[in-house]
Amino acid sequence: MNDFKFIKKSPEIIKIALINLLLLLTFLEVGSLGWYFVKHKQFFYTRQKPLDKSALGINLEGVRLNESIVERFHPFFGFVQKPSADFRPGFKVNNYGFISPYDYPLKKTNKNQFIIGVFGGSVASNYSIFEIQNKILPEYIKQLPSLKNREFVILSFATGGYKQPQQLLILNYFLALRQEFDLVVNIDGFNEVALSNLNNKNKVDLAMPSIQHILPLTNLANNSLSTKAMKATIRIKENKAKINQALESLQHCSLAACDAFYSVYIQNLVNNYKTDVIKFEKERTKQQDDGSVIYLNTNKSVAQDSVAFEEMAWNWAKSSIFMHKVLSASNVPYVHVLQPNQYYQTKRVFSAAEKQIAFNQDTPYAKAVEIGYPALFKKFPNLEKNKIDIFNGVKVFDKTKDAVYVDSCCHYNKAGEVVFSNYVGSSILEVLREDEKNKKKR
Repeated sequence: MNDFKFIKKSPEIIKIALINLLLLLTFLEVGSLGWYFVKHKQFFYTRQKPLDKSALGINLEGVRLNESIVERFHPFFGFVQKPSADFRPGFKVNNYGFISPYDYPLKKTNKNQFIIGVFGGSVASNYSIFEIQNKILPEYIKQLPSLKNREFVILSFATGGYKQPQQLLILNYFLALRQEFDLVVNIDGFNEVALSNLNNKNKVDLAMPSIQHILPLTNLANNSLSTKAMKATIRIKENKAKINQALESLQHCSLAACDAFYSVYIQNLVNNYKTDVIKFEKERTKQQDDGSVIYLNTNKSVAQDSVAFEEMAWNWAKSSIFMHKVLSASNVPYVHVLQPNQYYQTKRVFSAAEKQIAFNQDTPYAKAVEIGYPALFKKFPNLEKNKIDIFNGVKVFDKTKDAVYVDSCCHYNKAGEVVFSNYVGSSILEVLREDEKNKKKR
């Protein structure tokens, strides 16, 4: 009899369960719609569907979706990125390994073109990409009547990990190939102290390319990556496959709840990826073999900080001076910008949320910046004596309350790029105005 009553009531139980499930799914969808609107400032169902992965709203900064080690040895530059496609529409890793819409050298197709070369490391590379996409610098330069109607072309000669004298060597190389410039911007400082310090700690000459980038290639060439580095590489590869699959699913979501689920899932995968990259970075710089087929200038011992950072500062200053000299011979303006970095303390107040993103107590960079930036400051008089337009950008973020850092190294988010690009643009306008005044006096 009891069984009969249960069977009789079961349709009602199933009905109630289905109604509750429907309500739960409805609440999830409504909540996801609100979450999507706050995140993207548009309604999910009427959104413009993303055509590529970069428009999905996922922070993929620092995630190499194709290969773990994309650098390749270069006989003149030290290393470059492997020429390939890029996830950003309109960009590629070009024939010389720089992220750009163009192959190099780029010849002017008409006299109205104004070519701007950008040199430096990853911050300079990101700046170039942001400028090509948003054209902030051209709007500043157009304030000069003589340049109002010019066609501005921005060429990046910057790559993550580059430090002086690589910028100097690359500039001279492309000048020898008859690359034309109307303006050159060098954005650097962080790599010159942070990465050179790692060289010193590993008894590699300070002026050599970054061991963080060269040694993995050397170890691969010698077949001598450590076991821990190889395991991290495998995890990175597995995570990238999962990220790519999830991005495909996210791109085809028809419900807001689906979008929310995959967004959170992918962000978790990205965090795991970055954790493994840090582990790989720690392991990959350890030399496993003395019989290397790649030659690096080495030192017998680690130099004391006072000696090492003085040498770093001179490498930085002298390289900039020679960039200026070779460009001034062709009357090409040269602007040097010292990039801001979170580990050099200014009056900027960081929110608790940004602190979690921007700072890492285990980073090898903090001490290098704290000691190295003041060493660079001391070379400013020497740069100015050589008539270099040098701008100290360390305080550029002091007046903004928005989060500007996207990682615990040195890179900026979109809000940071806007502030930094406006600073660089206004600084360059100041230089060009002064140049025009001086020309009129002659």
